[in-house]
Amino acid sequence: MNNFAIRMEDVYKSYYLSNGEEIPVLKGINLEIKKGEFVAIMGESGGGKTTLLNVIGCLHPLSAGKYFLDDEDIGEVRDDFTLAYIRNKKMGFIFQQFNLFARFSALKNVILPAIYAKTPALEREEKARTLLESVGMEERVNHKPTELSGGQQQRVAICRALINNPEIILADEPTGALDSKSGIEVMDIFTKFKNQGKTVIMVTHTAEVAKYADRIIYLRDGQVLDNNYKLKSTY
Repeated sequence: MNNFAIRMEDVYKSYYLSNGEEIPVLKGINLEIKKGEFVAIMGESGGGKTTLLNVIGCLHPLSAGKYFLDDEDIGEVRDDFTLAYIRNKKMGFIFQQFNLFARFSALKNVILPAIYAKTPALEREEKARTLLESVGMEERVNHKPTELSGGQQQRVAICRALINNPEIILADEPTGALDSKSGIEVMDIFTKFKNQGKTVIMVTHTAEVAKYADRIIYLRDGQVLDNNYKLKSTY
């Protein structure tokens, strides 16, 4: 049985300006990420980190190459409907900006993806409450985002990403808007879910955050410079 959650072979991704000019971003990416692995993606600004995460997350189709998700080749998929289906079935997303609905409570924010997945009402509320309790938010379930700290809002966003039990968690600078204490708490949550068998793929520019990962993939100019990058003491 294949043990890889993600495999990419010679993946390219370009964007196009309105005048037709091609802007190449990913330039022959080759990587493998095991199931249950916690991987950090680092690199210089403009090196393609977020674009790579978006391609992994089926937010953008790749331009060329092969992409295997759970050993299924989805590199040829281009239509938005199919990409959305794969994304909603397999993945949970966490971003630097929490993207919570201001008029909804923490509980209702977490429940929303389960409504779209047609999870029965009692089941989705029970799952949402259990997730919020697991990250220490049981006393804040009825509070709206404006009544929560940044760290608490990110915990809600993490629970929302996990409500449909995704196999892969994708995080783009998840601690970027947080103070150091809240950032550590969020990384401890990621480590906990990784230990439960989830695959976690995180973009970060911060060494203190990256050190929580099992392995660091370092990008430069749209290519993988190092598949097992070692943080330098002076980084």
